[in-house]
Amino acid sequence: MTHSQTQRRTPRPPGFLAAWDHLIGAAGVPTLPRRRGRTPRVPLTDLLPALTFHVMQGAGTLADHFFELFGESLADSSWSDRRTRLPWEIFADLLRRALRPRATRRHVDAFWRGWRLVALDGTQFSLTNTPQITATVEKAKTRRGRAAFAKLTTNVLLEVGLHNPLAAAIGRGGESEWALALQLLTHLPKRALLLGDRLYGCAAFVAPALAACERVGSHLLIRARGEVKARVITRFADGSRLIHVRVRERGRPTHVIGSLEVREIRVRVGRPGRRAHELRLWTSLLDPRTAPALELAALYARRWEHELYYRELKRHLRKTDVLQSHTVETGAQEIAAMVLVSALLATERAHVATAQIPPLRVSFVKVLQVVQSMWLFFGVFEDLITERQKDQIVRRGETLMRRFVTAKRRSRSCPRAVRQPVTGWPRLLRNESIEGPLHFQVQ
Repeated sequence: MTHSQTQRRTPRPPGFLAAWDHLIGAAGVPTLPRRRGRTPRVPLTDLLPALTFHVMQGAGTLADHFFELFGESLADSSWSDRRTRLPWEIFADLLRRALRPRATRRHVDAFWRGWRLVALDGTQFSLTNTPQITATVEKAKTRRGRAAFAKLTTNVLLEVGLHNPLAAAIGRGGESEWALALQLLTHLPKRALLLGDRLYGCAAFVAPALAACERVGSHLLIRARGEVKARVITRFADGSRLIHVRVRERGRPTHVIGSLEVREIRVRVGRPGRRAHELRLWTSLLDPRTAPALELAALYARRWEHELYYRELKRHLRKTDVLQSHTVETGAQEIAAMVLVSALLATERAHVATAQIPPLRVSFVKVLQVVQSMWLFFGVFEDLITERQKDQIVRRGETLMRRFVTAKRRSRSCPRAVRQPVTGWPRLLRNESIEGPLHFQVQ
C-alpha cells in the first residue's frame, strides 16, 4: 500500500467513545442481574468506558475523567463505593467480548507461513500498601525480609505482531503464572503458532497446550527445560528429531500420567567472538519441509515482543510504580482496564500502518499522546466543530502518527547476570550489550 493509498483510506470515527464501541463490537458491555433498590446513578455502559479512559490519562481522578467523557459530576467517594461492589465476573466477561485477533494479511509481520503468531507470558503488578491490601495479601519473602509491595500476577495471551491482547487472566486469589496460563489456553485462536518460554517447557504444560492446539487447528513452539529427559524416535534431515516424553504430574515427579510426542530442535546460538549457548525447542510442527528447524529457532526470538508489550503497559501507559487502586479487586479492575486500553492502541497502530511501516514500528508513546489529545478534544469540544472538520482532524492525527516511526530493531542481546547473585549467574559489574547477527547451528 502506497502513501497516497493510506491517505485515501476512510477515517475512523473520532472520540474515545466511538473507539470504545468499535472495540466492544455488537456484543456490547455485560449487564448485571436486576435487583431491588435504587437504580445506580452511573450505568455500566458509562462506568466501564470511564474506568478504561481513566487509566490511560495522566493527572486527574476517575471523577475528573468521567466528567470529560459524559459532562456529569460524581464524587470520588461514590466512585470508590461503586467499584468495590462490582463483581469481577463483569470484567472477565468484558475482556472476553472485547479481546479478539485483529491482524489481517496486510500485517505480514503478524504471521509466519500463514500461522498467526501469538505468545503466552506473565508479569506482576505492585499493589499499594493500603490496610485493605496488607491485611489480605502476603508479601513475598526476599533475602532482606518481606518485599516492599504485594504483587498481583497477570498473564496475557498476545498477538505479537500488533501487541494486541487476545485474553488476560489476573490472579486475584494468588494464583500462579502457571495456573493462569492454563486458563488462557482455552482462548487460543484458530491457525495460530503459540510461543512460550521455559516456564512452560515441560510435558505437564505442553500436554494440555497440545490438546488446546488440536481443538482449534493451531500449533506451538515452546522452549523446553534442559533437565527434561526424552527418548529419540526419529532423526530428520535438518537435524531436528521426533521425541517421546513422559508426562508427569505437577508436584509429583515420580508419578507418570501419560506421554506425548513432539519435534525437538536443539541449536547453538551465539555471536562471533562470544560464547554460544544451547536453545532447546519443542514444537508440534512435525514436518521439517514446511517448518525448517533454523527458521523456527530464529522465529522463537519473536517471543520477546511480549516483554516489550509489558514495558508499554508499565512504563508508558500508566507511568506509576504501583497500581493506584486500594484493594485487590479494584487493582484487578485497573489491570483489566489497562489491557483494554492496549487493545485500543493496538487497533490504532494497525490502522495507521502501511506496507512500508509495520504496526510495531509506529511509536507506542506517540500514538498514545496523539489519541489522548484527539479524544480529549472530541469529548469536550465535539459540539463546536463540523463533521468535515472532525474528518480533517482525524486525518491529520493519523498522518502525525505515521511520522513517528521507530528505528529497526538492532540484533543485540545483554548478558544473563545479576548485580548481587543468589544463584549461579555471574555478578554484573558493568552494563554492556552485544550487537551483531545471531548464528544458529542445529545440534
